[in-house]
Amino acid sequence: MPSDLYIGLMSGTSLDGVDAVLVDFSGSKCLVTHHQSAPLAPELRAQLWALNTPGPDELHRSALAANALARTYAQAVQALLADSGTPAQAIRALGAHGQTVRHRPQAFDGTGYTLQLNNPALLAELTGITVVADFRSRDVAAGGQGAPLVPAFHQQVFWQPGQSALVLNIGGIANLSVLGADGSVLGFDCGPGNALMDYWCQQHTGQPFDRDGAWAASGQVLPELLARLQAEPFLHQPPPKSTGRDLFNPAWLTAQLADMGHAAPQDVQATLTELTANACASSVSSYGNNSKTLAICGGGAFNRHLMQRLQALLPGVAVAPTDAHGLPAQQVEAAAFAWLARQTLLGAPGNLQSVTGARGARVLGAIYPA
Repeated sequence: MPSDLYIGLMSGTSLDGVDAVLVDFSGSKCLVTHHQSAPLAPELRAQLWALNTPGPDELHRSALAANALARTYAQAVQALLADSGTPAQAIRALGAHGQTVRHRPQAFDGTGYTLQLNNPALLAELTGITVVADFRSRDVAAGGQGAPLVPAFHQQVFWQPGQSALVLNIGGIANLSVLGADGSVLGFDCGPGNALMDYWCQQHTGQPFDRDGAWAASGQVLPELLARLQAEPFLHQPPPKSTGRDLFNPAWLTAQLADMGHAAPQDVQATLTELTANACASSVSSYGNNSKTLAICGGGAFNRHLMQRLQALLPGVAVAPTDAHGLPAQQVEAAAFAWLARQTLLGAPGNLQSVTGARGARVLGAIYPA
């Protein structure tokens, strides 16, 4: 019987590093057997940050950044294989999402585009493993948002017949999966997750993120600034919808801070945290089908202050990391791309029309054989 082992790789919008998971799909549920995390080199992280906005010589810089990212992925894969004692030939495929630097579905010409930096051909060469990449483009070509793609996986892992459930992924951008008791699925981007908080923290403390949300907790929410931030039209659009750093970026934040006078940096951090908490809580209140549980994954699950704010804003909902539901919060997104790679090899759809708004189910991804 052929192996049903897959590797999933994820480097999210937060640019905090790469997560690699080894997933066994041979049982009734996917089983993550091993997990490795690797930080992004500071120079690569800076280059990826810069490539989110227009700049000189972008094609050249993008190609080299994609090569560097593929090498980082390969190192994470090698560490994962070594840790698990698994030979490369035992892996059916690895799913490598790449690093989103532009996401403009349906913009400009009606189709738009989504762009993830990656070099899957190089990754296949470096690992000797079949690589599946470019998951979003087919959905966009079919009229969809191309994101979020994880709700289909969330349904496979967290849904139980006859029970509704909510899964909130707080990466750089936050997205919500609404799993209906009847098997229906709704999913969409809520707004900023960690992206703005991480940026502000890096600028003012030199730290890549606000550990436990302690810096935000030391500040006071600025009501006028929060009102400006919450006036962003995207936050009030109905789904399907998706977003990224194309919108929620330093330039956007700078524009909101204009004419605010002097604001203590920790107060801005507190306000940015409140923006994320409110965007997520509002999405749950509006579309959550009165579900009483909210499972949190992604880096935001480790922000104690943010988790406390979510619980305070959703008093009737039990807010807890996905660890309590069988899959650790840091592993969920990487495992989702292992699942998507498997769907591709099986010739099975990876998107959900009810989530992305595409014209129908599509097989996602491009295959680069070992």
